[in-house]
Amino acid sequence: MKAHTSETQSTITPEKALDFLKEGNQRFVNNLKANRDLLEQVNATREGQWPFAVVLSCIDSRTSAELIFDQGLGDVFSIRIAGNFVNQDILGSMEFGCNVAGSKLVVVLGHTKCGALKGGLDAAKIEGMGMDNLNHLIGHFDPIIKTIIKDDEERSSANADLLERLNQHNVKNAIEEIRKQSSTLKRLEEEGQIKIIGANYDVETGVVTWL
Repeated sequence: MKAHTSETQSTITPEKALDFLKEGNQRFVNNLKANRDLLEQVNATREGQWPFAVVLSCIDSRTSAELIFDQGLGDVFSIRIAGNFVNQDILGSMEFGCNVAGSKLVVVLGHTKCGALKGGLDAAKIEGMGMDNLNHLIGHFDPIIKTIIKDDEERSSANADLLERLNQHNVKNAIEEIRKQSSTLKRLEEEGQIKIIGANYDVETGVVTWL
């Protein structure tokens, strides 16, 4: 499988870009890698890059977009932050990926058993551990938690149902924030030049479910 070029990227639609990722995850789950010469791809991309997708995922060591979607060098822009949420710098990276570098798809990829989201649920415990920056990070999830938690429900990472609901809502919230905070990406989506979509990776099975 060759690295993408300007010519091949220009023929890719948002729907085809999504198909590439779906097919890649199917290969991953079946332990079937596409045949790639990575050193050849290094040489092919030395003058430029033409990725077809931007993937925002968690820093979790099990959720590398290139691996779980079986992609090679130059195929995807991979943005990673604990809890896969967006901020201005991440939005700027997405705008570069789509409006400058020509990517056709933005994926917000959550995953089961997310440690960052567990930290958000256990914030009271984390706050006493003296990690100011981590406290700031997990604070991003508090507004979502407050909207989805039930009156009689335990706020704890041990509550598996709440954790997974938070995961799903966190992905949807990130997509809403992309459209709300980036007029560039919203316009590209409305014009049909890109698609913005959410997905969930199961760390037990390797399967990506599209939301």
